[in-house]
Amino acid sequence: MSSVPRSPARSQVVQPCARCGARWAVQGTPLHWCPRCRGVLLSPAPVDAPPARRNYRWVARPPGRRKSPAPVPRRSGSWETPHYTRIPRWGLRDVPPRPAVGPTGRLDRLAARVPLLLTVTAGLFFAAGLAELGRYGILLRNRTRLIEPWLLALSDALVYTTALAALLLALVSAVAVVGRLADLRRAAYARAGQRDPRSPLMLALGCLVPVANLLWPGVFLTEVARRRADPRLLRAVRIWWGVWIVNALMVFGALLWRLPDSLQAEADGVLWTAVTDLIAAGVAVLTLWVMRGCEGLDVLGRPQATHRWTVATAPAEPVIEPVRPGGSAERAPRATVGNDEATVSAPAGEPQNPDGSPEFEHEEVLAK
Repeated sequence: MSSVPRSPARSQVVQPCARCGARWAVQGTPLHWCPRCRGVLLSPAPVDAPPARRNYRWVARPPGRRKSPAPVPRRSGSWETPHYTRIPRWGLRDVPPRPAVGPTGRLDRLAARVPLLLTVTAGLFFAAGLAELGRYGILLRNRTRLIEPWLLALSDALVYTTALAALLLALVSAVAVVGRLADLRRAAYARAGQRDPRSPLMLALGCLVPVANLLWPGVFLTEVARRRADPRLLRAVRIWWGVWIVNALMVFGALLWRLPDSLQAEADGVLWTAVTDLIAAGVAVLTLWVMRGCEGLDVLGRPQATHRWTVATAPAEPVIEPVRPGGSAERAPRATVGNDEATVSAPAGEPQNPDGSPEFEHEEVLAK
């Protein structure tokens, strides 16, 4: 008979692999590395051993992490519950973000000085008007008396200097106002989520080209006023527009008045020029008023007061209580009206006059 070899007894002690989870039976000396994946083999333990008798534990690691995590440093110091020493403001105070400041050019810096430029322009035109009035007074005096040469030279210097300075500064102010108008229109349309349909070139041509600047500046400002929905601003724009056209007509008339060669025409031209300069000073002030009105400010740069109207639904109550007679109702006479006459009867017990009419106490009402 041939003997059949028996299979070796299966070991009840295994070594789990920490990487692939395979369990290898321990036969003799325990192994250190898994024959399949070359992972670390854990300590030998019975197959059916409960977790309390095992000398190893399973550790869950994130996928792809082979190395053991770094040891957590031990905490030093107090073990009290963390708390704030003061009220945290990171959630109670919301600081608005600061707008990004882009590079500013010469026109932007000039537009920022519009109030100063318009104020100085108004002062120079006012001084030019006073100089013209002074020259007109010299002309009136020259009809009967001779004028000193130094007084004439001083008058000529004041007239030419103030007129030239006012004219040059008016041109610079006009360019600055165009730049400021472009910024105001851009901001007004941006609040409505739109884009300004007028290009900066169109604004410059409409405001600086003669004859065309009689119409287009008023149109540009009216569009801004309608975007702000402020009737006071729209009224200010219309006032400015009317004075602007009157000033242009005065300038044209001053040029025509200097064409005749007579002394009377020259004197009248001096007076006309003085009035024109004073109107130009008013135009500069009105321009500043309208520009600041587009920004929600008054002519002095202060925020405008907003009037809010509410509907009064409660009945009107009299401020002064009406005066009522002080007598009681029982003592009031009762009148009986007949066909021909009215007889007044008094209550029983009331005193009567000798003629039979009831006697009433005279009451005096004092108004305080």
